[in-house]
Amino acid sequence: MALTGLEIYKHLPKTNCKDCGVPTCLAFAMKMATKQIALDKCPHVTDAGKAALESASRPPIQLVTIGTDETEVKIGNETQLFRHEEKFHRPTAIAVTLSDALDETELAQRAETIGKLIMERVGTQVRVNLVAIDNQSNDAGRFATAAKIAVEKTGLPCILMSSKAANLKAAAEAISGTRPLLYISDPQEAEAAAGVAKDERCPLGLRADGPEALAELTPKITALGVEEIVLDSGTSGLKATLEALTTIRRLSLKSFRPLGYPTMAFTADADPMMQAVEASTYVAKYAGIVVTDATERWQLLPVLATRQDIYTDPQKPVAVEPKMYKVGEVAADSPVLVTTNFSLSYYSVEGEVEASRVPAYVLSVDTEGTSVLTAWASDKFNAETITQALKKSAIEDEISHRKLILPGFVAVLSAGVEDESGWSVLIGPKEASGLPSYLKNQWKAV
Repeated sequence: MALTGLEIYKHLPKTNCKDCGVPTCLAFAMKMATKQIALDKCPHVTDAGKAALESASRPPIQLVTIGTDETEVKIGNETQLFRHEEKFHRPTAIAVTLSDALDETELAQRAETIGKLIMERVGTQVRVNLVAIDNQSNDAGRFATAAKIAVEKTGLPCILMSSKAANLKAAAEAISGTRPLLYISDPQEAEAAAGVAKDERCPLGLRADGPEALAELTPKITALGVEEIVLDSGTSGLKATLEALTTIRRLSLKSFRPLGYPTMAFTADADPMMQAVEASTYVAKYAGIVVTDATERWQLLPVLATRQDIYTDPQKPVAVEPKMYKVGEVAADSPVLVTTNFSLSYYSVEGEVEASRVPAYVLSVDTEGTSVLTAWASDKFNAETITQALKKSAIEDEISHRKLILPGFVAVLSAGVEDESGWSVLIGPKEASGLPSYLKNQWKAV
């Protein structure tokens, strides 16, 4: 269990020297208890104190790094079971499989497809993070060749998956320096694979039949000098895998060290739609890596959207920069629409304006990232804030009219905005989906 602030304080020097950047040792202890500061920031703690405080300073889930440079993927270091208690820190890595049983032409084509699985959602690029090379051929040479092609064609870090430690060694040597995750599917080969991981300085993925078997296996692997481990519970099917992921997360957060590692899960359903459902569930419930066969964008977008939503700070709304945006080739008679800087509100409006093919200005008002009705109810979206944003944008110098389109749900603001700004206010549709029809059929600059 993590130590409390007072328990940590007992093991500190109690000199209040401020060398750590915190005014007092008690304040340092309180920050350390909430994981806001690390023990190594205190230069005067004794060796005995360090030993006693190891459980408080060490994260309950080991950090694991896959790949190098700008494409590296980090998983682990999570501190919460429920997102609303703080937030989840390391987004789930999505890996798409690539079989080494394919001929080289097919293999290269699939690898290129995987490398291009990049999409945009609410103004942010979301993408697949890893390519998982599956040693279905059981041949070391083909496995090594497939690994080289995958790294070259995708530009992504990779997972090398095999039941044989010798095959993992051949493939890891073929792409030496890229730091792949070595995944050994046969528990009997785990210790041999640990030797390969140590020699190649790579993280190791372990499979066993359930959390209990994993808890028995991991101490043997760490004793061989491998610290960065990823756990696969060996389950198949949504229910069993979800239960195993939850069990491992709960125990790891209770500082049960044998299971204090990030997890990985595999989609198994033959139905392409259910693969997307499985993957999204594992993202939401604790998988550090999700491995899937899916390569269709319609399958992966909901998975990536789930990840994007789950790994945001629940106490901090996702917002865009509050300013005037130009959508399309705007002109002097283009309409001016108003919304808030909540990202979902803004991108809903932007998308519908693009769909209408009517170029328009969209004024994003600073409401601290809250939606239209929420901001209106909290008095952050009112005549004064709208007028201030309008004046700051200097839009008057670019257009020939003085007409402003307000969201229909806040039509009550129209009189106040007209009085405050001197502009004429038009009432737009309540929902962004009504904008294309409104802009085509009702908007007139003059």
